[in-house]
Amino acid sequence: MSSSTYATSAPRGAVLNLLRRLHFYIGLFIAPFIFIAALTGTLYVLTPQIENLLYAEALTAQPQGTAHSLAEQIAVARRYAGQQTAIYAVRPAPNTAETTRVQFADPALGPSESRAIFIDPYSLAIKGDMTVYGTSGILPLRTWLDQLHRGLLLGDIGRNYSELAASWLWVAALGGVLLWWENRPRRRVKMRPGGAAATRYQHMTLGLLLLGGLLFFSATGLTWSQWAGGNIDKLRSELGWLTPQVKTALVSSSPVASAGPHAEHHAAMMPGMDMSAPSLRSDNPANGDWDRVLQVARQAGIRAAKVELRPASANQAWTVTEVDRSWPTRVDAVSVNPHNFNVMDQVRFANFPLVAKLTRWGVDAHMGILFGWPNQLLLALFGVGLCAMIVLGYRLWWLRRPAAAPARSLQTLITAWQRLALSGKIVSLLLALTLGYLLPTMGVSLLAFLLIDTLRGQQHQRRSAAGFVPQTRFFDMRKETRRFISAIVIVLLTALVVMTRVMIGGAMDEYHIPFSDWTAEMYVTQGLMILVYSCVFTGLLSIPLWYWFLGEKESEQA
Repeated sequence: MSSSTYATSAPRGAVLNLLRRLHFYIGLFIAPFIFIAALTGTLYVLTPQIENLLYAEALTAQPQGTAHSLAEQIAVARRYAGQQTAIYAVRPAPNTAETTRVQFADPALGPSESRAIFIDPYSLAIKGDMTVYGTSGILPLRTWLDQLHRGLLLGDIGRNYSELAASWLWVAALGGVLLWWENRPRRRVKMRPGGAAATRYQHMTLGLLLLGGLLFFSATGLTWSQWAGGNIDKLRSELGWLTPQVKTALVSSSPVASAGPHAEHHAAMMPGMDMSAPSLRSDNPANGDWDRVLQVARQAGIRAAKVELRPASANQAWTVTEVDRSWPTRVDAVSVNPHNFNVMDQVRFANFPLVAKLTRWGVDAHMGILFGWPNQLLLALFGVGLCAMIVLGYRLWWLRRPAAAPARSLQTLITAWQRLALSGKIVSLLLALTLGYLLPTMGVSLLAFLLIDTLRGQQHQRRSAAGFVPQTRFFDMRKETRRFISAIVIVLLTALVVMTRVMIGGAMDEYHIPFSDWTAEMYVTQGLMILVYSCVFTGLLSIPLWYWFLGEKESEQA
């Protein structure tokens, strides 16, 4: 992530100069977001076992004779939640030591969230009542970490950060490899521990070791991103690569259920599952129908222990879907006619298009559930390695930062591009336009890079034309330092105002409690979250601000 560039007229050298500058900008402005995504993702994949321990009371049951029927378990859950509350889905106990989940639709909850009542199949005791998320069925702890990783708990606005990281990750990885290949030492060089050469070696070694993972996480992250993910969905739809959906329409004119945008992430979607927000139904099927539908599905070939049943409605059939995403993947689904209880349609994972299978496996591997604990361990090592590589990149830049550049030699992305041959300019421009269209956050951030370049160039030209020469470097640094501190204070105050509005408003919407009625614990918790988030965002923005005010300094004499 060094910022140094080397003026050269050779076309190959000009391309390398451009790559070097782009790699530096990605490290300076995008790497903080990649670091947060890697850190929060590592925390997420390490928590399944912790979640099982934390919610053991709700998740486990003590076998005592013969389990009650599914109808009896659902009847208990209905009495507890209210007879008129619509059932969203039911997950029968997958083994003798686990509870049954009866999930109810709740308009107060967010997309893909439902209220789950945990029933002991033997005693019919209520073991738990909490919000669960998606077909992965994650509980509050992992739901919070998932939302932190995906959008910093800021909703759709926050999702732009993870898309920004995924959009540039592959560019940084491949660009770094090309730079290493062209500048690798032809012979063994003695390196001083802690010096620039040793730091660069460690940075590049980690980059080469993590290359496959960097490309994998960039690709899988983009498939469920907000903007680029929409473009990928359109492409998959046009090519017939979407995940097959079981037909549930009872009337031929009714549309076939299809996967919602980016559904593979929001709920690790299974075939036949509509991942829009759980909605209220006009009717609640009789309790006995659940046992009958499950029996029909078993006879139709649904063999996995982990299944989810979703009730029929006026125009939609029952669905029974396997939800076991560990290897080998079991996500077959059937739909059952509510009038005669015949199987209407079936979807088998074995018959998925290859791209749909790869998408399924990629998402599950990304979430650390495809191969169990070895998958979790590998992802945790990758996340730690990526964080270490970013830290080493910043250290390398710090060790090699120029104290003073020659007069009139301000290095920017634009000047590096201008040194390209005509063919190189055309190709790079077309490539930038194409990627900017397909990956919108990349396009917007690239424009931001160019805007920063332009402003720095104009500032440099004004000072050079005016013949401004600071009296002493100490005086100049004091002035620039004051400006830097002022900018940081403004950013912190702005972050505090924005975070206060977002956090307090979000808490009021979620808990439906007026601000004046909050408990002391809520005031303290939300206040700490506001402070932490404001400091995090201020820290992220302080890196480019430091570069702007105190970074590469040029001699400003005429």
